[in-house]
Amino acid sequence: MNRWIVYQRERFPLAGHGPLVAAFSTSAVCYSALARSSTALPALSSLVVAFVTSLLFFLQLRIADEFKDFADDSRHRPYRPVPRGLVTLRELAWVGVGAAVVQLALALALEPSIVWLLVLAWIYLALMTKEFFAARWLKSHPVIYMTSHMVILPLVDLYATACDWWVAGLRTPPAGLFWFLVVSYLNGLVVEMGRKTRAPADEEPGVETYSALWGTSGAVRAWMFAVLLTAAAAYRAAVEIGTEQWMLGLLSVLVLLCGAAAVRVVRRQAKGSGKAIEMMSGVWTVLMYLGLGAAPLVLAWLR
Repeated sequence: MNRWIVYQRERFPLAGHGPLVAAFSTSAVCYSALARSSTALPALSSLVVAFVTSLLFFLQLRIADEFKDFADDSRHRPYRPVPRGLVTLRELAWVGVGAAVVQLALALALEPSIVWLLVLAWIYLALMTKEFFAARWLKSHPVIYMTSHMVILPLVDLYATACDWWVAGLRTPPAGLFWFLVVSYLNGLVVEMGRKTRAPADEEPGVETYSALWGTSGAVRAWMFAVLLTAAAAYRAAVEIGTEQWMLGLLSVLVLLCGAAAVRVVRRQAKGSGKAIEMMSGVWTVLMYLGLGAAPLVLAWLR
């Protein structure tokens, strides 16, 4: 058990992932309710299934990365848990299968007919694990690699929102949900670039980062561009549920905070300064999602 506690701490820290996934899944369910003109608080069962299933999806994504990166990790990052022998790929595969069993059981308990949406996300996850059978080509085209892999996020979000609208009896997503899924996709780019942007002194040989590809300044600018695109999509999603004024205020503050972090990193580029971008990506994600879905529904319910 201690091995898995160490693995969790190093590769899938629940203290960091839990709040992000909770904001992601809760707001997905709440936004769906608002999009179908409901101000009632979502059922606890829908919230729990959306959260646990989403968290397990992110765990499965981490496990998929362990398989995809094993050769590179063994060569350049032998300190990571799998190359140093803390856990094995075979053990991780069984963890991934166990997670799928839990996801399936939760879907059947909530609404059996929702399973096909779960299977859709599983299929895309499997294709990602195999690098779409074009690993070498994708590795040589990092932007396409990133943008193709981010498609999994709106698929997971589609399932999370379906824990509301499908269970409520709808068989097509409510109007406006498209923009929430766009937000999920774009926000995935924000988080991905945020965690792979480093100061020059923090770069590691053989470790692919966007700062190594474009330079620290270039990566920060690309990250800020993704933030602005996500903000525009989040505002458009808020228009669909009539909360655009509230969302505009929140997004303005968050964009200013992201901009301040970006300017500081570009100017300093000191060792460890890239962590500010990664940290701000997490703050942006939690507050943006809560402001888009959970907070408006709670306020509407209180009124």
